[in-house]
Amino acid sequence: MASPEPCTTSGPCKKTVAIVGAGAAGALVAIQLCETAARRRIPFDLLLIDPAPEAGRGTAYSTLDPRHRLNVPAGKMSCYPDDPGHFVRWLCHHGEPGVRGGDFAERYRYGAYLADTLGRAIMAAQGVVGVRRLRTRATGCHWTTQPGGDPSARLELADGGTVEAHHVVLATGPSRATAEWAPADLRGSDRFIADPWAPGALDAALGQGHKEDVLLVGTGLTSVDIAMTLDRPGRTVHTVSRGGRLPQPHAVDPLPAAACTTPLPGLSLAALRAEVRQHIGRVMRTHGDWRPAVDGLRPVTAEIWASMSTAERAEFMARDGSLWNTHRHRMPPATAESVGRMRRTRRMRTYQGRLASASARPDGSLTVSLATADGPRTLPVGWVVDCTGPGLRLSGTADPLWRSLLDQGAAVPGPLSMGVATDHGRLRGADGGATRPLWTLGAPRRGELWETTAIPEIREQAAAIAEAVLDPWTAPALPADGGRAPRRARRPMDTSGFPLSTHAAAATAYRLGVDRLLKVRAGAPQALRRSVALDPGFALGHAALALIGHECGADVDVSRALADARRAVRERADDYERSFVDVVSRRVLRSPADGDAALLRHLEEYPGDALALAVAVPTIAFSGLRDLDGTTALRVVERTAQAHGGRWFHTSLLAFMRQEQGRYDEAGTLAERALAAEPASGHAMHALAHVYYERGDHEAGRERLERWLAHQGRGGTHRAHFSWHAALHELALEDTAAVRRRWAEQLSPGKVHGVRALVDSGSLLWRARLVGAWQGPFPIGDVLDSAPAAVLERPATAFVALHAAIALTAAGDLAGLRRLRVHALRADEVQRSVIAPLCTAFEDILEERWAEAARGLERLLPRLPGVGGSAAQREIVEETLLFALVSAGHRDAARDRLEERLDRRSSPHDRRRLTALSS
Repeated sequence: MASPEPCTTSGPCKKTVAIVGAGAAGALVAIQLCETAARRRIPFDLLLIDPAPEAGRGTAYSTLDPRHRLNVPAGKMSCYPDDPGHFVRWLCHHGEPGVRGGDFAERYRYGAYLADTLGRAIMAAQGVVGVRRLRTRATGCHWTTQPGGDPSARLELADGGTVEAHHVVLATGPSRATAEWAPADLRGSDRFIADPWAPGALDAALGQGHKEDVLLVGTGLTSVDIAMTLDRPGRTVHTVSRGGRLPQPHAVDPLPAAACTTPLPGLSLAALRAEVRQHIGRVMRTHGDWRPAVDGLRPVTAEIWASMSTAERAEFMARDGSLWNTHRHRMPPATAESVGRMRRTRRMRTYQGRLASASARPDGSLTVSLATADGPRTLPVGWVVDCTGPGLRLSGTADPLWRSLLDQGAAVPGPLSMGVATDHGRLRGADGGATRPLWTLGAPRRGELWETTAIPEIREQAAAIAEAVLDPWTAPALPADGGRAPRRARRPMDTSGFPLSTHAAAATAYRLGVDRLLKVRAGAPQALRRSVALDPGFALGHAALALIGHECGADVDVSRALADARRAVRERADDYERSFVDVVSRRVLRSPADGDAALLRHLEEYPGDALALAVAVPTIAFSGLRDLDGTTALRVVERTAQAHGGRWFHTSLLAFMRQEQGRYDEAGTLAERALAAEPASGHAMHALAHVYYERGDHEAGRERLERWLAHQGRGGTHRAHFSWHAALHELALEDTAAVRRRWAEQLSPGKVHGVRALVDSGSLLWRARLVGAWQGPFPIGDVLDSAPAAVLERPATAFVALHAAIALTAAGDLAGLRRLRVHALRADEVQRSVIAPLCTAFEDILEERWAEAARGLERLLPRLPGVGGSAAQREIVEETLLFALVSAGHRDAARDRLEERLDRRSSPHDRRRLTALSS
């Protein structure tokens, strides 16, 4: 094969990156390379070199035994450092909908996740990254430098071929065990299993009729997994190691990590031991568990290791390493339970010591002699299995690739001869420098980092390698002082006239998506998805998707979209784009108050941003500002008026604000003006619907809504909400047949899904039942079935939480209400102060404690505006209060409330109820 084209400053050339090893570490690097290159539009060729049939699994995640589980909770096993819930969400979408972050998934499932995520990353990078998979091993690596060019590598392959690359990443995983501990006679026996993870290695021991005892040398996590696989009635699994310790179990209900208050790096080993013991003692006294103390050391483990001298590291390995490993690398609770059961029934026995000798018996089995702490012991066993785990030292490796690098001085052993020496993952050569574009991660860095074999560490290293490889090939980012692109690259504009850091096709799709959001029309998610498919590095496209997923219930992986937005905005964005992504980040990740403050700052700086204004003003779709006094959103609309120059969208929002103020004539005029300019404006029609309702003009309001829904509203994304408005008029008119008909045709599950089913369909059913307008079978169960469980139990916003509480109350789901209350108490301030006590009041309703319910609801009414939404939507709490008052026998209080409401607007139904209460 010809050498790669040398790159010069006169023009770009296509580079090649080779990843040797396609297990977990190699897959994580490939994912980061593909996704980063797609965002930055950096073309290169990627070679994945590994003989395994499927990328992503490696040795660790190829096991088919369902008893083999990850020893790290699923919530910490994401591929992405900045998106920790990614693996949990993947499990939820792939057959395990109830999984939580603290669960321990099957290892095979994690291999499937890695393979699937890698496949998606490769597909997303099509047209930018050319990927080739070579099903063979790399056996040698030699470096050359072209005149005037960069170093390049020639990789020799086991199949006789060669490939060339500009960068090489050695993702080879842990070294294979050498079984040096085993007597020569044992190593030559066919009853010795040197690699239990090799395909078919355990078949003979698992064969029919074989019940002989087995000896596992090693008592770590590998030994635990193999013991469970080989366990069967009538067999004893013996395990032996120098320490004789099995891994400790994870807690069933884990506590948060507790950081050590004393700085540990730089202490002598003796002082370090003393401080760690004191730290564990403090945590034990506070929490009753040592695990948070050990977990709290994890962030500083590498720093502590780096501060040790060579002698201290060696002493730690000899005296403390085993004890640390058994407490640091723990068994999942289910695994610990299985192992405990095996030990209690004597099907598993553990010894502290070593295997001294082994000899063959006439039937082919073995007699092994153990030198244990309790004296010599002789055991008849069918097999001896090497479970000592991977080798630590590469210096004596038989791997031909690493051997060639060590022999030619391209790599040198790391501290204590463990792994290799690197400069932040870039291999150091015999000359002490890291001049070759040759990288490694994971186990080969153990000598430098000690803790480097778990996914949380490896994914950080993978991201760092991708950055280091691609940074020199990345075009300069936009300047931070105004965001102007180079003159030769004129930037397209968004709907509001702000320049976008993307190309014309992606900008067109983005404008279409925003336009549909502003008009409250269907198709916004599809258009926004197309914008980021055309340009994966387009920050505003990802941010808008995260926003509508979080606030509008769109089918979007919010965490993933937000992570993509934050990555992209660091690489290519101006001040306006950075500000908008910050707004979305704070609304999704932080408290409502923090998100509101960021949104207000953004609109102060960019008052003409129509999408941000739509987010701020709670007319429909978005939850809006947390407007406790009812004036913040109005001030924002009035302050931004000049920037919008009387255009239809701003006029629509102003119409909605005027009706909230009770200025219905002005609101109606503004809404009609906006509709004349843009007949499809959902915001304007929404304002007009409220005007008709609050005026008590129910016949005309229903007729106007029907006409709009039949024509301009046909493509509306919130048709159900306009149907809900029409149904309110029908309830006020006591036209119960029309309410039932509208439910069946426009609001029943199947017609409405997700959050809208809760907000519109569920609330209408409860309101109809409260006022006696719904008789017969009550289909609230269908509404609950159509809403995702996470929306009912863990709603992201107080507005959605309010309607989840209503639907659960309508269904009589007392347990569901209590779960929602627990969530609200752990959520943002509005959910804590409004939703949690609301759930308590609704519990009182279900248990017919009418007076207590009425008192609780009465106290909450003044705080309801902070939940968001409109007064008409929040009125359902007042309807529930009226029902509780009447049920408690407090007719005078109920009559006073109805009289106050009739003073505001006419309602035949309220008038009849008042008459009934007065009789």
